[in-house]
Amino acid sequence: MRALVYTNNSLSFEQNHPNPAPIEGEALIRVLQAGICNTDLEIVRGYMDFQGILGHEFVGIVEEIYGHQAQERYGHLIGRRIVGEINAACHRPDCPACQNNMLTHCPNRTTLGIVKRNGAFADYLTLPVENLHPVPDNITDEEAVFVEPLAANFEILEQVYIHPTDRAIILGDGKMGQLAAQVLALTGCEVTMLGKHEEKLALAARHGISTLLLKAMVETQFIAPTSRVDLVVECTGSPQGLELAMRLVRPRADKSTVHLVSIVIDEIRIQGSRCGPFAPALRALSTLRVDVRPLISARYTFDNAIEAFEFASKSGVLKVLVRL
Repeated sequence: MRALVYTNNSLSFEQNHPNPAPIEGEALIRVLQAGICNTDLEIVRGYMDFQGILGHEFVGIVEEIYGHQAQERYGHLIGRRIVGEINAACHRPDCPACQNNMLTHCPNRTTLGIVKRNGAFADYLTLPVENLHPVPDNITDEEAVFVEPLAANFEILEQVYIHPTDRAIILGDGKMGQLAAQVLALTGCEVTMLGKHEEKLALAARHGISTLLLKAMVETQFIAPTSRVDLVVECTGSPQGLELAMRLVRPRADKSTVHLVSIVIDEIRIQGSRCGPFAPALRALSTLRVDVRPLISARYTFDNAIEAFEFASKSGVLKVLVRL
């Protein structure tokens, strides 16, 4: 099969890579489209020490299911379009995470295209059958590729209760910032996106989201004590972004005698978020409550996958899709 493989600090396109060998309880999936994520770009720069086939944002068709019990329970998925959760837990009886249904935190897990499991930039991949979710007919292949990152943003709503009267800031106007803004807007809270690029802020403004250029923030005294907000979602991934988030979020107490630099004094909660629920992401796309189409910067065929990665690494680019 064709595959985009990262080994020895080099990205190569192989025409005759060995097909994956599914084990019992797994599905063989023919990939239709895959998306290039910032994580993929970081792996090429050495993140996670991953070696193998990249890619974890995908939509595909189930070709085969292996194992009698898996066939009985999930046989209806054969021939169906699916998306897949990327973490494959060990399910061992001595694994506390698995026994407490915290599968994404299993210390023995493999992760599609990231940790010890070949990914989606290939004609075929394998995943456990319980990871698979059918894609409604009214969701296009291009939209379905966004389910995994969109689900990661729905995880925010699983972790933090957001009141409709809350004020929230999305820090960063890139791919994840755009998705986070649309998801938070579903709660009815007041959402403002803070970013550096007018054209990207304009994408968020289409959804009724308030926007503010970073360079204009100081001029408008946006960080005055009365302007601090209830929630900041940091989507820049930079140390400066976290520092700014600390300045933007209000202390838990109404008054503080200490300048807002101490998490302890101000009782500020910092919550990481990843690998969220697929069901609400699929529902939001199916009901048109979230629109991901304007976030597509470019489309490439698989034979031009290396060129696609080069383009995706350029400043200002949002989502790049690869059609297999």
